[in-house]
Amino acid sequence: MRINEDSLKNWIDNFYGHGSWKAKIWFVSYEEPGADVPEDLVERLSFFDRHQRSLSNDALSNLREFYRSVTYRNDGPRAALFSNHFDYRFGPASIPHGIWKNLIAFAEGYRDQPVLDVLTYQREQFVADSNAAEALIPLYPLPSPHNHAWYYSWIDAPGLAFLKTRTGYEAHMYEKRMRTILEQMKKHRPDIVLMYEMSNINALKDSVKAFFPAASFQLVKATKNVIPQHHRANLDGTTLLITTQVPALRHNRKETGFDWQAVGRMSRQN
Repeated sequence: MRINEDSLKNWIDNFYGHGSWKAKIWFVSYEEPGADVPEDLVERLSFFDRHQRSLSNDALSNLREFYRSVTYRNDGPRAALFSNHFDYRFGPASIPHGIWKNLIAFAEGYRDQPVLDVLTYQREQFVADSNAAEALIPLYPLPSPHNHAWYYSWIDAPGLAFLKTRTGYEAHMYEKRMRTILEQMKKHRPDIVLMYEMSNINALKDSVKAFFPAASFQLVKATKNVIPQHHRANLDGTTLLITTQVPALRHNRKETGFDWQAVGRMSRQN
């Protein structure tokens, strides 16, 4: 399947995630998930091409409308239940997202507002444009499958030669992406920003200190099964947390996870 170079470049340059920069809680992941097959990527690019021009300066992609445009491709027992990712995550038969449920727990702890039912919150409120409460922002824009395989080396586009390797792509993208996120942070002053699954902690901290010269990071050590090790800083009223941990269980084993509601609650109190 042919990937349109202009559409791909538009995504790389302008896609910053879902929700709104005005949200009070930002969840910054290492990269956008998905695109296990080329058709999935084409659908994402096509949606963004159609809807990007209608976005205001403060808006990000509408997560629910975005997911309506991405076909659910699964040959397992759930194949007949869902036609697209909206049905899979927000429809009446949708199932909890392994990471989102912990992000919701984090937000619940930070706000000190109990969520009666996590799945209902996921379906109706999580990263919803109607309340602009949370934003999902990838540090790196290109979608990548769960195994983090690099599926872009085959793309032969003169203006996108940096896609030949993941290392080249990340080196090309990092400075602009991080600066834009920090600029938006300074402009909108979210209450808290959780950067998770980060492998480049020192580079991130250096970037933050260069942009916010008064920033000072505190290392918070892990408490087994409760608090993951993370780095914390106050940036002109915004609390920033950076961690290598993913808010999900590894192999669905409880002993590999943390209490993300407690992380949110502790972040508000300190």
